[in-house]
Amino acid sequence: MNKHLVFLFIFLAGINSATGADGIVVVANIKNKTMQLTRQEVRNLFMGGAIPYQLKAIALPANNRTRVFFNTKVVGLTESRVQSYWAQMRFTGRKKPPKEIKSEKLLLGYLIDNEGAVGYLPASTPLPASLSVLYTSN
Repeated sequence: MNKHLVFLFIFLAGINSATGADGIVVVANIKNKTMQLTRQEVRNLFMGGAIPYQLKAIALPANNRTRVFFNTKVVGLTESRVQSYWAQMRFTGRKKPPKEIKSEKLLLGYLIDNEGAVGYLPASTPLPASLSVLYTSN
């Protein structure tokens, strides 16, 4: 039994450090460097809801740990619930999911090159001055 507890502890510690235990930042390439978003506005942006800004959400792929952490902590849904939601939206033709970029590094490059693009990254990611942090989650 103790062997199982030790394994569980090591497993959970590994997940915690690999999924963004340092938090998530939602960053954007925008001119207004003072803009901040609430958690609900971030959720709406990434789930296709209405927000009062001209921003384009960019996501990581479904198998990415940062995305799973973001969906759980910020959006408030499990990855499977998010996938189900987008499947329904695509089927009914109502909304399109955010564009997906394969990795955090490529996402950062995309954000730098595309004005109005918004994405999420681990809080420990070094950010260039051209990007603005819109929301931070621990």
